[in-house]
Amino acid sequence: MRFLARLLPAISALLLAQPAQAQTYPTRPIRLIVPIAVGSVTDVIMRAAAPELGTHLSPIVVENKGGASGIPGAQSCAQAQPDGYTLCLVYHSTMSINPLIFDHLPYDPDRDFVPITNLFLLVEGLFVNTSLGVNSVAELKQAVQAKPNAFNYGTLGPGSYPDLFLRWVNKEWSADIVGVPYRGGGPIAQELVAGQLQIAKMGVGNFLGLLATGKIKPLAVTSTKRSPLLPDVPTFAEAGLPYPGFGWWGLAAPKGTPAPMIAKLNAEFVRVFTDPKFMAFLEKQAVVPAAGPQADFIAFLKQDRHDAEMLVKIANTPKSEYKPD
Repeated sequence: MRFLARLLPAISALLLAQPAQAQTYPTRPIRLIVPIAVGSVTDVIMRAAAPELGTHLSPIVVENKGGASGIPGAQSCAQAQPDGYTLCLVYHSTMSINPLIFDHLPYDPDRDFVPITNLFLLVEGLFVNTSLGVNSVAELKQAVQAKPNAFNYGTLGPGSYPDLFLRWVNKEWSADIVGVPYRGGGPIAQELVAGQLQIAKMGVGNFLGLLATGKIKPLAVTSTKRSPLLPDVPTFAEAGLPYPGFGWWGLAAPKGTPAPMIAKLNAEFVRVFTDPKFMAFLEKQAVVPAAGPQADFIAFLKQDRHDAEMLVKIANTPKSEYKPD
């Protein structure tokens, strides 16, 4: 009883301290882990958002940890203190696909993270180097079937979303396109222009500034209707690519981050990502704004995991042991 009598005041003080912390939070810079390379469209978006978020929070410091299907970035975030000063960008690979295809991941998306809000959906495109001389998906199919092992394709590592698409294409087309891993869409786009890659499927925003080089050509986009940024490019459905699923990016924090802080972060990120001017900027990056209530993101993640199970099955992807580089 004496122990309990001594313990109760401490518990009460802790419970009272959390609302007080939330009222003053934040008081120092917030680290935002972005699990993809500098220069990728997602990185560009978050660096543009950081000053806007800083006006109501505190300075947002973007830290890139790219590669390996987002696993190093997710691991770093999962191991951080849940004090509101580490946030993590999460996406389809880190939250839905990786747990389905890897054993012994160094993080668990359900155990280690608190979802905060979705941020945006990707409009992805299938691009080729113009040296291939193909002008449609049908012509690309003919080319890769005629020359097995002759074409390289950029991925974000084994089991990543681009890698699942590659497995699906190779299976559907009876092809043998070779996957080459990179740390982000920016490097993939640059390598496509340089001719080190012949094929890529990533967010359209990674390629828009490079179209003027004349060295890359878009063949199809993943959106349900044609993108106003590429009005002459057919959708995947129009091009005869019945591939399900789409890419997205959202925000999470280490599990245990106090609920009042999560609520404040949700409010501020939603404020910025639903601002008309910022939404116009997002549309120019070929992404679709999707920020909203935490409950909506939690429901979205549940459905995305279900969809990922279907994609993994379609791609005939066996589970393997995760081995850090």
